[in-house]
Amino acid sequence: MGMMQGLQGAMAASKAEQERMQADLATSQARNDELHRTNEELRRGWRNVDEHETVTPPRKFSTLFSQAILETAIPNIFTGPKVTFTGIEDPEAHLTAFHTQMMLVGGSDAVRCKLFMSTLTGMVMDWFVSLPEGHITSFTQLSQLFREQYLANRAPPPVLYDLFDVKQYQGETLKEYISRFGAHVVKVGTKEEPMIVYAFRKGVCLGPFCESIIRNRPKTFADETRNCRACTPESAYARTSQGPRGRNREEGPRQEAPLRGKENPTQGSSRGKERRK
Repeated sequence: MGMMQGLQGAMAASKAEQERMQADLATSQARNDELHRTNEELRRGWRNVDEHETVTPPRKFSTLFSQAILETAIPNIFTGPKVTFTGIEDPEAHLTAFHTQMMLVGGSDAVRCKLFMSTLTGMVMDWFVSLPEGHITSFTQLSQLFREQYLANRAPPPVLYDLFDVKQYQGETLKEYISRFGAHVVKVGTKEEPMIVYAFRKGVCLGPFCESIIRNRPKTFADETRNCRACTPESAYARTSQGPRGRNREEGPRQEAPLRGKENPTQGSSRGKERRK
């Protein structure tokens, strides 16, 4: 009797364990089905993204020039300018270089517009193609748009007082210094001869030429140049180791001249003896 009850209890426990295992299996199956549905949705979403990317239309470029410029053909004799603009250079310097090259080969206003486009690279070209369609009607307008876009890259304009920063270097000949100073005068664009002469005089090193311009006091920069040519070649074109208004570093310490009226007593007595003799 007791054995029968034990068997019935074991069978009941086994049945409960089977029911628990079946419940766990059903839960696991439900989780697997959920994961499967999630994966299918993800695959479907990626497929839609890929299909959307493949059907994205290519970028459309607008026609930036007016119809008159578009209809102007570039002659075969023209070659592209040998200057480029990447977006970090001075826009005014780029326009000057482009204008200089176009002066050599000629070309109409429309040709200049088309050839100027070939000098732009990188992000500058992206800015150029973003202009409205048919917006450019002349090279003057294109130049103004270009200046305004890259205005921050422009170097500060030189002023007259910049000439006082031009000094003759150690080892620089007068010919080299005059040439460099003259280039700065052209860059500044001033015609105030007194200021030019004074700035040049302040920057030249000590020597025969410096003494000559102090003595002769030339009135113009051209007079100073002629004064330099009048000097001997050794003094006008020899390299100097002095700085502006400075002493030669190779010279020793300055020796002070003896003071007048304070002679050595021994020297005074010897001179007195010579006089008595």
